[in-house]
Amino acid sequence: MSQATPEKESLVFVFGTLKSGFPNAASNQGRRLPGDFRTSENWRLYLVGERHSPWLVSSPGEGLPVRGQLFAVDAAALAVMDRLERVQLADGYRRIEIRVVAETDAREYDAFAYARSPIQLAAASVRSGPFEEYTLEHAALYRPRPRG
Repeated sequence: MSQATPEKESLVFVFGTLKSGFPNAASNQGRRLPGDFRTSENWRLYLVGERHSPWLVSSPGEGLPVRGQLFAVDAAALAVMDRLERVQLADGYRRIEIRVVAETDAREYDAFAYARSPIQLAAASVRSGPFEEYTLEHAALYRPRPRG
């Protein structure tokens, strides 16, 4: 009789609509790690376009440390996030690896995050930013992508 091997989980740093209590939280099927986290490097976080979408721009070292939440996710939950973030499309986000730090004890973690390229940002309409945290006030401006 063989035993099932536990599925490997990945860590995902969420900074925008996938955070607990935010507009796309239902698409986040992960298990939240306690506490708050921030990027170990500076990043640029903006509200972009008519939908006021939060964009983390893949330009480490520029901007501010970005605050967010850290989730442990299995492969199925990661696939749901990838679909929401449209990683398979040219105009979607890219899942990249970054380093984040726990604000309580300064422990460091390698985690995935969804980011846009500086080239995508140059062609976009920036509404505000850069800022260090996507807040509920920002989320009130967010408009979901039309279905279909």
